[in-house]
This record gives sequence, C-alpha cells and structure tokens, in this order.
Amino acid sequence: MSEIFFTKMTGAGNDFIFIDRKKNPDIDLKTENIRKLCNRRFGIGADGLILIDDTAGYDFRMSYFNSDGSTGTLCANGARCSIRFADYTNRLQNNFASFTANDTEYSGEVIDDKIIKFNLNEPKDISLNKKLSLSERTVNFSFADTGSRHFVVKIDDIFDAVSGKKIVYNDIRDVPVFQLGKEIRYHDEFKPDGTNVNFIQIKKDVIYIRTYEKGVEDETLACGTGSVASAVIASISDKLYPPITLKTYGGDNLIVDFNIVNQKVENLTLTGPAVIVFEGSVKRDLFF
Repeated sequence: MSEIFFTKMTGAGNDFIFIDRKKNPDIDLKTENIRKLCNRRFGIGADGLILIDDTAGYDFRMSYFNSDGSTGTLCANGARCSIRFADYTNRLQNNFASFTANDTEYSGEVIDDKIIKFNLNEPKDISLNKKLSLSERTVNFSFADTGSRHFVVKIDDIFDAVSGKKIVYNDIRDVPVFQLGKEIRYHDEFKPDGTNVNFIQIKKDVIYIRTYEKGVEDETLACGTGSVASAVIASISDKLYPPITLKTYGGDNLIVDFNIVNQKVENLTLTGPAVIVFEGSVKRDLFF
C-alpha cells in the first residue's frame, strides 16, 4: 500500500494521530516512523500516535506512542479519544467501551457527540509535601502515578534557591513551564524513567494546570493523567471535593471524579472533550 491512512484527533488540545489497523493492515511502526509522522514541521504533527487494533474479548486495543516514539505509559486523553474513535468506526455496540492498553483492561463511555468519560485504575505511589532542589529554585511538591508518573507543584510553592524567598507568580501563565519542567523531568531524583511535571493554581475550587510531558519533551495544551494526579492530590492536600474541574492551558475543562474509601481512591474517572479534527493520507515513502 503506497499510502498511510490516518485520523487526527484532539482531547482538550492534546492531539493525536490515529492509525487504524483495518485501513492499514501491513503497518509496521518503528520509532523513527512515529517521530516523522508526529513532527509538526515535516509530518502530520501531534503529541502522540495511537494504533487501534481489533482484539478478542474487547472492543479494541489501544497502543500509544509519545511523539518521540517512546511507549509503555498510559495516556488518558488518548484513551478518551480512542473511545470516540472506536464509536466513530462502529466498534462499540452501545455507548460503553471495553479495551486494553499496555496489557491492562480499561473502560469508558460516550456521553454525547463531544464528551467522553474514561475510567482509570487506582493511583499508585502517592506522596505529599516533598522538597526538590533545582539549580536556581527549590520546590515543594507532591507525586502520584496515575498510569504515568506525575510531579505536581502549586505555583505558590516555588522558592529562590539562594534567598529562600517565595517566587511570586500571580498567574499560572507567568510560570516558566518549559524551563522548570525540563529540569525536573530530567532530575536525578526521578531517574531512570523521568517524570511528567504539572504546575497548578487553585482558584475558587477550580484547578488551573500546565504540564510538561516527557516523551513529548515540551508543554502540551492538556494532560489527562496529569490532571487526574493533580485533582487527587489537591483533594487530599487542599480539601477539594470531587468532581473537580481543571482548566487546561488549551482552554478546555477536564472533570476528574472519584470516591475515597478507606484511604483508597475508587471509581476514578476523567471526562472531557474528544474531537475528530480531520482525516487524510500520507505517502508511505515519506515516512517509512
């Protein structure tokens, strides 16, 4: 086949290239192919690529790759877009989806023609009130693994490393997310896998959030697992009650809901927009 057929989707500004094995039966994705396809200058452009396969016992299998070709972690916005894509390609018998990603079972629901709910597993490795020293800053942070590893810092918890004085950011838009996020992502504390880095500001029970994503190696307009980690941590540390609204850097809202029973997070969901942007094809010999 001389062409690769794809669908471009966005989940609250977190954008993905979808490749359906049905339309591309002989596709053999390698790291370099993924990097080329996701390149915003010379390719289609995306934060990540998702391959959809049919699989026995489930509606589909989702294989997620970051834009640098790395894989192995959960992408919650990608999962929500996958549910929308499965509905669009007639893989769902009703509004509910059952699928696998990274050999783990997941489920979700089509709420309406724009909104998708994704059901996550219980977070792991939650830790609060930790301190990290950077080259010019120190930060107080919390951490959670929601299928991907997430560092969460409130913008009021960033200090000058020499004077110890708080660095005042009146608005989350003022935070140097790329600079600080990159330094934290590669910090020795989180080797060898690294971490995603979320900066949050809480205003009137709404969490404003910006995220530096590893694998993309840049700020993204939204991060699903980062929003979930931030909401769970804010619920514990700042007494926010679910459902919790997060305002993403792209401007859309994501809703995180859950129950805490016997100090365990249960019924954890992420709800928000998942939209098909366009469909197309690219010449195989440009990318493979």
